[in-house]
Amino acid sequence: MAKDTTKKLTSGKPMSLILKFSLPLLVGMLFQQFYSLVDTMIVGKFLGVESLAAVGSTGAINFLIIGFCMGVCSGFAIPVAQRFGAGDYDSLRKYIANSVWLCLIFATVMTILVSVFCRQILIVMQTPANIIDQAYDYIFIIFVGIPVTYLYNMTSGIMRSLGDSKTPVYFLLLASALNIVLDLLFITRFGMGVEGAGYATVIAQFVSGFSCLLYMKAKFPILKLASDDWKWDNHYIATLCHMGVPMGLQYSITAIGSVILQAAVNNLGSDAVAAITAANRIAMFIVCPFDALGSTMATYGGQNVGAMKLPRVKEGLKAATILGLAYSIFAFVLLLFAGKYLLLLFLSAEETAILADAHLFLFIQSCFYFPLALVNIVRFLIQGMGFSIFAIIAGVMEMFARSIIAFTLVPTLGYLGACFASPFAWIMADVFLIPAFFHVYNKLQRRFASGVAL
Repeated sequence: MAKDTTKKLTSGKPMSLILKFSLPLLVGMLFQQFYSLVDTMIVGKFLGVESLAAVGSTGAINFLIIGFCMGVCSGFAIPVAQRFGAGDYDSLRKYIANSVWLCLIFATVMTILVSVFCRQILIVMQTPANIIDQAYDYIFIIFVGIPVTYLYNMTSGIMRSLGDSKTPVYFLLLASALNIVLDLLFITRFGMGVEGAGYATVIAQFVSGFSCLLYMKAKFPILKLASDDWKWDNHYIATLCHMGVPMGLQYSITAIGSVILQAAVNNLGSDAVAAITAANRIAMFIVCPFDALGSTMATYGGQNVGAMKLPRVKEGLKAATILGLAYSIFAFVLLLFAGKYLLLLFLSAEETAILADAHLFLFIQSCFYFPLALVNIVRFLIQGMGFSIFAIIAGVMEMFARSIIAFTLVPTLGYLGACFASPFAWIMADVFLIPAFFHVYNKLQRRFASGVAL
């Protein structure tokens, strides 16, 4: 019999479990950010500034669409985590089978729609005429690869919901390394231009997703699906949509707020855009632990609610909050004293004004990293507990907060106003999420007290 690599988070010390589960996720996220940086460098170095701008101009719409795919798959994995925690493996298998049907439908519809309207989307986004053709060539390939995005995110999400956070990271590392190799091969050897970068991304993600699928088949005995498991079931479909669609929309709604803010920042001039771009590249690495904590709490919450162990949910929240606070302090000190030196990785020392602005941006944001930690911890924990609709509301709060800053503080305070956009969004989300946690906790407490399981 194949060795079972699942792991339950329903017993043991929450602090230790959360740390062990989140560390592999953190490694994967850091490597993914590193790959993204190298990928950008390859395009810029070998294809030139216009090609780099073309790929960069698709970032917002890429996150808007691909983020929805990632969110949906994360939501589909929550009922799997709950049933695994409850030991209800029959329902677990039915959830997985029905999630496959939904992924096929979602991937097909989304691929057709965004591929057909791809150029129109770029035109609406006012993509400059000199780069729109290259932008289209790149993002069209990425959008055609949407089914592959679903494949990797669904398989990796299922593995994490069963307590295996390491294996998806291994395949992510494989995909990232393969992506870099293919980038160099397609662009420098075959002269494929930005299309080469698109093909490299899709192929690498397919290899990663397919590898996850093969691994699951070999190493997860409880996932041996029978013919009855594959029957379309409206109850399971409804539950999966209730979990997945709100999480997908939360990613997309958050992206809309970022797009609105970016438009306001663009009006401040190229120096302001350069400062914030450089600062965000550093921040993307620095905030990875918060993302890892969030993903961990979704699985932790799902398994423990499924096992009807609500007190462990609060214990996990406390442990994750302590970890988030400790790292927030560390990140603040790091950026306070080393931020300027880290920015020199992207900016010239001669650009003193831009460096100062970028460091100011990092400093102000780092002062509010603890609210960011809470956003990730509490939001994903609530989602794991089965209340994904709150993800949409929290996302709307963030979108409104960034929009308010974009339309009020940026025009009046300029660059300084832009620095406070994300902190304001995080605080607004926390104002909603913290009371929401206690609401859903008390609701589940009453439900379990009456003897009704999920």
